[in-house]
Order: sequence, then C-alpha cells, then structure tokens
Amino acid sequence: MRRNHLIAAIAICLALIVYATLAKLAGRPALAGHAEAYWVVVIERFSAYGLLGFLLAFLLPGRVTLACTLVLAVAVGLEVMQALTPDRDAQIVDVFQKAAGGTVGVILAQTILAFLPRPPS
Repeated sequence: MRRNHLIAAIAICLALIVYATLAKLAGRPALAGHAEAYWVVVIERFSAYGLLGFLLAFLLPGRVTLACTLVLAVAVGLEVMQALTPDRDAQIVDVFQKAAGGTVGVILAQTILAFLPRPPS
C-alpha cells in the first residue's frame, strides 16, 4: 500500500513540475508574485526537484543511480520541451539547478533510509 502512495505522490509532484515548466508565463505559479527575485526562482526549482528526487529515492531504495538518472532525464526533457515553447526560454543553468536539487533529494532520502530499521526477511 505504501508503494501506491509513493507512486501517487510522484505523479502529483511530476504533474505540478510539468505545469510550472511548460505553462505560459502569465499562468505560471509564483511564490512571491510575478516580479520575484531570481534567487526565489532558484529555490523553487531546487525544492521541486529535490522533492521529486526524495520521493523517487523512497520508491527505489538502494538505487541511487537510477533515481538520479530519472530526475536528470525529467530535468533535461522538460528543458528541451520548454525550448520548443515560444514564450519560454530554456537555459542550461536551469538544468544544473534542477539536477542539483534532485540529487540532494535522493541523497537525503538514502541517508534517512540508511538509518531506518529494515523489515525482517
């Protein structure tokens, strides 16, 4: 049952990331209004992909490389699709920020999993 909840949480997180990435600028969600500072945008990206990586790591315990690869694939794929959207601008720096957030999320989840008791086999 826990696995189904993780899959649902990942799907919701991914849907929100896709919407925020590909929506028109006027419809894009913003934390501090549409004139927000650049560092707020960086924190938004880092946090969203950190949560995605965290959830993926809990879904795939012990598979750090696979979880990081999935987060990186989502970041690169969405950035490529954003480049094809006329009113959005894709940048390689965004991919690095998103990949860093996802990797930190995966590492944090793996650290937590390392300290949790294992179920008896």
